[in-house]
Amino acid sequence: MRILLTSEQLAEGIAQLADRVRNDIGRRPLTVVGVLTGSIVLVSDLIRRLEGPVRVSMVWASSYRGTATTPGRLDLRLDQLPDLTGQEVLLVDDIFDTGRTLEALVDELRRRGAARVRSLVLLRKHGQAEVGIVPDFVGFDIPAAFVVGYGLDFNGAWRHLPYVAELEPADLQAAPTEIANSAPDMDGILH
Repeated sequence: MRILLTSEQLAEGIAQLADRVRNDIGRRPLTVVGVLTGSIVLVSDLIRRLEGPVRVSMVWASSYRGTATTPGRLDLRLDQLPDLTGQEVLLVDDIFDTGRTLEALVDELRRRGAARVRSLVLLRKHGQAEVGIVPDFVGFDIPAAFVVGYGLDFNGAWRHLPYVAELEPADLQAAPTEIANSAPDMDGILH
C-alpha cells in the first residue's frame, strides 16, 4: 500500500470543501445526501463544518462487488430518502470514477423534486469518466488507481484507515488479512 493522502491533508481538504459549499449555498437550509457506504466518513466530517440548517439522509449505491476493481452493474436503493420537494440538495460521494453513479443519483434526486442538486466528491480519478456530468465540488484529483481508506474499501476492508492509500497490484491479489500485515504505519508515508 502507498499512502496518497494523509489524514492531515484530508482534514484540510474537507475544511476547504465545506467553505466552498457554504460560499455557494449560503445559509439556506441544506439536505446532504450521502452515498453509502463509502461516503460515511466524509459526510460525518463535512457536516460538522457546515453552518446553518443541515438535514442528512443516505442512499445506497454499488457498482463494485467483492474483489472487483472495475465497476459492474449499478444498483441503487433510495427508499430512505425524505421528501426532497423544493429542497437544496448536496449529493456527497467518496469517489468520481466513471461518473455513472453520480449521474444516475443526480437525475433521480431531481426527479424527486429537489430545487437544486449540487454534487461533491472527495476524490476524482483522472481519465476515467464515461459520462458528461462533472462534480460541482472536488476534494482531490488522484491517478487512476484503486484506493482504500477514509471510507473506501477493498472487499469490505480498509474503510477505517485515517488516510487514502493506493493498493499495489500485489495487494489486489492478496487476501485482506495479508494486506493488513503490509499496511504502512504513519512513519512510512509516501508522498
